[in-house]
Amino acid sequence: MPTLLLTGFEPFHTHPVNPSALAAQALHGRTLGGYVIEGALLPVEPGAARERLDSLLDWLTPDAVLLTGLASGRPQVTLERVAVNVMDYRIPDNAGRQYQDQPVAPDAPAACLSTLPLRAMLRAWRDAGVPGAISDTAGTYVCNTVMFHALHVLGTSGREEVPCGFLHLPANAEVALAEPRPVPYLPQTELTRAVEVAARAAIQ
Repeated sequence: MPTLLLTGFEPFHTHPVNPSALAAQALHGRTLGGYVIEGALLPVEPGAARERLDSLLDWLTPDAVLLTGLASGRPQVTLERVAVNVMDYRIPDNAGRQYQDQPVAPDAPAACLSTLPLRAMLRAWRDAGVPGAISDTAGTYVCNTVMFHALHVLGTSGREEVPCGFLHLPANAEVALAEPRPVPYLPQTELTRAVEVAARAAIQ
């Protein structure tokens, strides 16, 4: 059976939970459109995250890859169009390191474009009543790092036909309540549904 690799991140910074991890765990093992979802958790540290991602890509040889993460403060779920070959961390990662102006991969392109069907996924969200948009920046933190790494690895290993990309989730209630200032949020059930709708659209 074809496989869709769905990743989320562990909690980081001051966030008590990570909605992306909760969604990946909830959808793990589900079957959508003839694909089985393999949910996996990535560490919020670039070296360990890339190693984990490499292991998953080698072990599963997935037919589609949907990477997800948290962008607290955004008002809606967002599909990322571009990953840049830059690590410039505003806050330390979970290993306490804060990279500045460093490449994700030396001697690699300056940027990689998502290979997911972004417009079809956006239409699916709108049809399902999910507030969503396409974003032109995945930032320069670990979310961007793993998006760039996954696209670069697939593109340089003869698997560029595998749909791959990243979506950011806004805060859930637990994350929002822990923020020092008010931020928009959606219930976790809605965030998980948004990921499910996106995954279904990605493989159709």
